[in-house]
Amino acid sequence: MAVDALDTRILRLLIEQPRTSVREYARILSVARGTLQARIDRLERDGVITGTGPVLSPAALGHPVLAFVHLEVTQGHLDEVGEALAEVPEIVEAFSTTGGGDLLARVVARDNGHLEDVIQRLIQLPGVVRTRTEVALRERVPHRLLPLVESVGRTAAGGRK
Repeated sequence: MAVDALDTRILRLLIEQPRTSVREYARILSVARGTLQARIDRLERDGVITGTGPVLSPAALGHPVLAFVHLEVTQGHLDEVGEALAEVPEIVEAFSTTGGGDLLARVVARDNGHLEDVIQRLIQLPGVVRTRTEVALRERVPHRLLPLVESVGRTAAGGRK
């Protein structure tokens, strides 16, 4: 999907000012409200914009411990284990991977004891052979997409980088 300079400006505003109205976005960008809405609709339809809800802090919800759990799965059981992971509320996302494991789960917990309980639950899932856990100490680069959006926008505008 091609993202042009106007799309980049729209995405920047959506990231930086997520609670602003479409009318205000149109005013800021000096484009017609209908044009802006059509662009946003296309970005959603093409899967560039995948959500509009609030970004929540697990730590503020009482789960300050963040860990990455690599799960090795018995061959042929990846789908079942993936479905079982979706039933564990402390797993905030999980991915199939290559390398040292089959699945990588991002897990949040109230404390280290709670993390151990979650890991024990994962180990007991049918199809899980073993796990390896890495606890995050400090966030160094927060989740962000604006630098990527700007890079894509520069590329679309004919720039390099």
